[in-house]
Amino acid sequence: MPASAETASYRLNHVMLRVKDPKKSLEFYENVLGMDVIDKHDGGDFTLYFLAYQHQKGVSRGEREAILELTHNHGTENDDSFAYHNGNNEPKGFGHLCVSVDDIQAACDRFEKLGVKFQKRLTDGKMRNIAFILDPDNYWIEIIATNKPQ
Repeated sequence: MPASAETASYRLNHVMLRVKDPKKSLEFYENVLGMDVIDKHDGGDFTLYFLAYQHQKGVSRGEREAILELTHNHGTENDDSFAYHNGNNEPKGFGHLCVSVDDIQAACDRFEKLGVKFQKRLTDGKMRNIAFILDPDNYWIEIIATNKPQ
C-alpha cells in the first residue's frame, strides 16, 4: 500500500538502545563501526548519545535518518551483575541492527582483528552472505554487503 499524502514526509529518525557502559559502547560504535557522535544530552541521571554516519552532513538531527541513540542510565557501569536484555534470548523481542558495507569479507576480517565477538560468521550456517557481530551489551548487528548478491 503506497504512502498517503499525510505520511509522505515521515522518516525513521532513530532507534534507541540502552547501554551499560558508555565508554565501551562509544568505543565500539565509533572505532569498530565508524559512527560519529553527532549530539549528546545530559539528563542528570542519564546521558543520551546520538550516533550516525556522516553521509547526511548539513542537515539537522531531526531531518536525518538512521541515527542510533545510546542511552546510559548512570551507575549501571559499576554493577558487575547488571545486563540489558538484547531481545534475542527468551522472551524474544528486539532482534538486531544492520550495517551495510562495501566489502563484507574485508569488514569481517577487520572485526576479527579487532577482537569483535561474532554471533554468526560468514562461514556459519546456510546464509553465507551475512554476518552478525555483538556490541558490548550483546546487541546483534547484522553485517551485509552494500550490493548484496542475489
